Amino acid sequence: MNRRSLLNRLARSLEDGELSFTPETIRSHSGDKWFASHPPEAVALPRSVESVSRILAFAHRHRIPVTPRGAGHGYVGGCVPVQGGIALSVAGMDRILDISAADFTATVQPGVITARLQESVERKGLYYPPDPASRADCSIGGNVATNAGGPRCLKYGVTRDYVLGLEVVLADGGRVRLGGRTHKNKTGFDLHRLFVGSEGMLGVVTEATLKLIPLPQYRACLGMGFRDMATATRVLKAIFRAGFLPSALELADGFTIEAARKRTGSALLKGAGALMIVELDGHERSVRREIADLDRLLKPFQPTFCQKGLGPEGCERFWQLRREFSYSLRDTGLTKLNEDVVVPRGQLGALFRLGASIQKRHGIRVACFGHAGDGNIHVNLMVDNTRPEQRAACDAALDELFRGVIALGGSVTGEHGIGLAKKPWWPIAVSPESDALHRRIKAALDPQGILNPGKFLG
Repeated sequence: MNRRSLLNRLARSLEDGELSFTPETIRSHSGDKWFASHPPEAVALPRSVESVSRILAFAHRHRIPVTPRGAGHGYVGGCVPVQGGIALSVAGMDRILDISAADFTATVQPGVITARLQESVERKGLYYPPDPASRADCSIGGNVATNAGGPRCLKYGVTRDYVLGLEVVLADGGRVRLGGRTHKNKTGFDLHRLFVGSEGMLGVVTEATLKLIPLPQYRACLGMGFRDMATATRVLKAIFRAGFLPSALELADGFTIEAARKRTGSALLKGAGALMIVELDGHERSVRREIADLDRLLKPFQPTFCQKGLGPEGCERFWQLRREFSYSLRDTGLTKLNEDVVVPRGQLGALFRLGASIQKRHGIRVACFGHAGDGNIHVNLMVDNTRPEQRAACDAALDELFRGVIALGGSVTGEHGIGLAKKPWWPIAVSPESDALHRRIKAALDPQGILNPGKFLG
């Protein structure tokens, strides 16, 4: 039986609308926010765990590729169905099942948009800290699959640190519940975390139980400009040496700042070679005192400007500016290759020097911004596609960046994942022994190799 006939048979076993062949649906599920795309042969839109199980059992039995996807807002081609088959979207499974103020947990389906969950728990005085920049668009299922991060990771950690339990449908359609609702659990292996960051290659998450914490009572920000990045990295060290633990600490270079100034018209940014945003949270009295102490600490570094933002509205002014960075860089007309590399915090200065060296050697502008507090900087190669020599130099520049980051003790990805974009550098990103162990786990859980094939494990 040919593939289309098999898929028609699968469609008859599902609820109406749970398997689509329409050209528009096929096209909209062919890729993510990266450059690559490939059409699936069908799009599964299950509304229940039973349907997910039925789809995977059928695909396993007939060796049909299945590419799971959340909201499709990834940046590395992780949900591109490169071998066709079925694109399985969990977007329709979008219910918040439970928010427990007593247990400090939320139980949600994978299609729940991250910002919606955060707003829902905050109305109850609770807090779900992971905050990817695309939180208004990305879903919890995608966050789990990529172990998503964000600015608040410095103080609060990444998605992995908030996953207490998962319901997962395995490649053969079997359902398993892992972990639970308790904030401590040492019963057997930590299996639920095996699926966090697995990029859809080990199973499909159909429910997540997430840890919540008390909502901080108050927030305050400092936004500061500095002459150059070298000064800004010295400031970063001074903040930690003084005993501050910001909830977020962001840094941007001169190229990014100038692009943001042109887009927003902000006079503050004029002449700054580096921008730092520091946020503190906690009880109002202590936060106000700490922000004043921090302001005094940084005055000797002679910032080009220093402004406070008090309370949610004051902080939002700075974060709105931060959210404009990517759009501002796109406004330049250059093609932005966003590489979410991460280095040990003490190597940030070396990372910025590496970026400058790549810019000089290859003639490609490099724009850096990101989560300086945990060493996760988005190094963006800004490629002029009208110049053939830049397009030709792109792969060499990326190779130099990734090899340089690894030499600094870092990683080629801090929060976006490997997907397709980083696949060529997977062999240098991990040891042969680690690669072999990944493959053994993949073979054990997905012996037919149907889940998200064509990515970093082949």
